[in-house]
Amino acid sequence: MPYTIGLDFGTDSLRALIVDVDSGEEVGMSVAEYERWKSQKYCNPLNNQFRQHPKDYINAMKKAINQALNSVEDHVRLNVIGIGVDTTGSTPCPVNAAGIPLAMLPEFEENPNAMFHLWKDHTATEEAEEINNANEKSENDYLQYVGGIYSSEWYWAKILHTCRIDRKVRLAAFTWLEHCDWIPFLITGGGDVRQLKRSVCAAGHKALWHKDYNGVPVDFLSGLDPVLLNFKYNLLENVFSSEVSAGSLSPFWADQFGLPPALVVAVGAYDAHMGAVGGEIEPGYLSKVIGTSTCDIMVTPKLEKNILVRGICGQVYGSVLPGMLGLEAGQSAFGDVYAWFKKVINWPLEMIEDQTLRKEIEEAIIPQLTNQAAAISPTVNDMVSLDWMNGRRSPDANQFLKGVVSGLNLGIDAPRIFKSLVEATCFGARSISDRFTDEGIDVKGVIALGGIARKSSYVMQMLSDVLNKPIKVGASDQTCALGAAMFAATAAGKFTSVQEAMSRMGRGFDKTYFPNVERVDVYNILYQKYCELGQTVEKITK
Repeated sequence: MPYTIGLDFGTDSLRALIVDVDSGEEVGMSVAEYERWKSQKYCNPLNNQFRQHPKDYINAMKKAINQALNSVEDHVRLNVIGIGVDTTGSTPCPVNAAGIPLAMLPEFEENPNAMFHLWKDHTATEEAEEINNANEKSENDYLQYVGGIYSSEWYWAKILHTCRIDRKVRLAAFTWLEHCDWIPFLITGGGDVRQLKRSVCAAGHKALWHKDYNGVPVDFLSGLDPVLLNFKYNLLENVFSSEVSAGSLSPFWADQFGLPPALVVAVGAYDAHMGAVGGEIEPGYLSKVIGTSTCDIMVTPKLEKNILVRGICGQVYGSVLPGMLGLEAGQSAFGDVYAWFKKVINWPLEMIEDQTLRKEIEEAIIPQLTNQAAAISPTVNDMVSLDWMNGRRSPDANQFLKGVVSGLNLGIDAPRIFKSLVEATCFGARSISDRFTDEGIDVKGVIALGGIARKSSYVMQMLSDVLNKPIKVGASDQTCALGAAMFAATAAGKFTSVQEAMSRMGRGFDKTYFPNVERVDVYNILYQKYCELGQTVEKITK
């Protein structure tokens, strides 16, 4: 009986999932936190700096895999045939010619610029604006396949920013690797970055790779800054989808994990793209991985008419399912909006010396807010908020934008503010759905995945009401890791296609939400107010 392991490197922690390839049963799972990240080391939220040390990833990977394997019978360990990897993105890091992250070298060990730049790092807003301005002046539209707007969250903006502020990192870096490319390279024993198999998912959505450019647009990048040509290597040639083997598990890492040597390691990809596969995505359905932020994925067969969807995070053949066009969008903050409000409310609790009592109160805040907010019937006169606490990812990326809470009066209480913030995140989701529809990609319904989808019926019902669409919730708690396990099984030769892996290993759906017809019209009006408020804020924002 064969098994595969899906590794899901999230924002705060790593999940290792062991899956029975024949049945899809999830037989073992473990979670390991990133210790340095937990203390927010190397981060400066006020400056939008969020960096993660590669040692956090390595230590978490060792811990999670071994804990997961120790929780199952010995025969499982002996019959693992493949490992799949997903990560957040764009999360690049400068590396030397051997593919070693600079932060792993003594001279850069404590330098945040030499670490992985997490997706939510927005230190490169000026550089992203520079890229967008250069494209507007160009005879060719080099951003047409990434929605027309380049984001500060993405590969080239982060590289450009770091090279300009840190000469030592610029000179020491041979190239920059995405997190999803580095992990497979690492555990297959890679020692020459020129032999790396880069992910089409990462390269296409964030690094401007496209077959029309025979790789990346060299002339455009060199026009921005000649320094970028130093890091183009291996983006100009082949990229790979994740049903392809990145290589075999090296003897060293086989020993570290207690796994058979030479098992297959699949090419990596971004978490939401693999999550969409784990959630059994199909044409016509918007797969929405809902956590601290969201990543929204659609797939469509190759279109007779070349549709270019404005303001999304790219459209790349093979980034989700081989042979299909993968389209990505997302919100820069979703659960993070609720976490921010909780943090604001929690501030007086810092004065409570009884830590047990303090923790008890803190854990009760969101459930109590939810219960109280759910009891409030929405009206067209309700307050309206914007969900741009971490800028806007899509549609039309703009990381300069800020969140707004409007319509306050002396009768507004915490549950009403919370309700407005939840509505704002749902309105942000609708703006994405509407953009797909407006651009010719029909959205029949939503597949909701992730922690919030599984745990908050309040948020899911409101989302269904706001979108006026049914929402299917994936039955697995670990759809990203499950998708990675599906790709691993395919790369190992167990299935002839990823679609076959989905049909055999998929866990289905355990709940469907339908719109409350009595609230649809109210939310249509409130959504229009959200759009009008957003337009006003954009006019006064840089």
